[in-house]
Amino acid sequence: MDLQWRNLPLVITLAAGFVTATSIQSESAQTIPDLSGIWEHANPGFEPLASGPTALVNRSRRPNGTGDILKLAGDYTNPILNAQAAQMVRLHGELGLNYIGDPNPRNQCWPEGVPFLFTNGPTGRMQTPDKVTILYVYNHQIRHVRMNQPHPAKVIPTWYGDSVGHYEGDTLVIDTVGMKMGPYSMIDWYGTPRSEALHVIERYRMLDYEAAKEGFERDSKQHNNAPGMPPPNASGKYLQLAFTIEDKNMFTTPWTATMTYRSDGGPLDWPEMACAENRNWYPGKEADVPRAAKPDF
Repeated sequence: MDLQWRNLPLVITLAAGFVTATSIQSESAQTIPDLSGIWEHANPGFEPLASGPTALVNRSRRPNGTGDILKLAGDYTNPILNAQAAQMVRLHGELGLNYIGDPNPRNQCWPEGVPFLFTNGPTGRMQTPDKVTILYVYNHQIRHVRMNQPHPAKVIPTWYGDSVGHYEGDTLVIDTVGMKMGPYSMIDWYGTPRSEALHVIERYRMLDYEAAKEGFERDSKQHNNAPGMPPPNASGKYLQLAFTIEDKNMFTTPWTATMTYRSDGGPLDWPEMACAENRNWYPGKEADVPRAAKPDF
């Protein structure tokens, strides 16, 4: 069964003549890109654009000029931040620069939410005509994207929000609102804050190497490649996410960044990564694992 086919109504009129279901399905299949597979990206940050309002970078740099993942200090002077957000990023950076350890949803075993999840890899995508399912390996998180449907009139906040999607040519567009707030809710590893007003638009499309390498070049200026990450090559398969963030309570303007993913290339091998079973997130510190306030039964 071809998971890319849509169930389209077949209308037969005397004027149009008879059109077979097979021909309609084939035409539809050509318009739906196959984005399924396992995709990887090095941590910790997004790929800032070359110009315009875009994501934060690490103020702490290694001798080779890339960001130092052991000392995370986001650029709190980025003009996308309002005064409140800039102060919060600065305080998170002080912890990182002094090796005190900066808690975030990942190391505290809390649901990460969008867009923090985008740096969580490997990431798997599965497509059906009415739903796209996105899996994130760390702490086994999952998102369900309803296709060709509107947001409900009243969105009940959840950890991953209400996500609806549609295709625009070769691009999958996902619109997410209604993300629940928690004690470690943030945009990125730099502690950039978010609020209940967060609105995220994701645009996924397949790229060949020539189109993808610009994203890899922007990323390499900010981050060291993770050990074992497959190097990009001319015959590779790549998926790029361009996402736009809006949050009137934290940002002065909408801003955009990318994530350019490499294909795992092999069979699905989903490792066991249960965060709550390894609570020592920093020397001498135990993670603030979520705990139920009351029994489930």
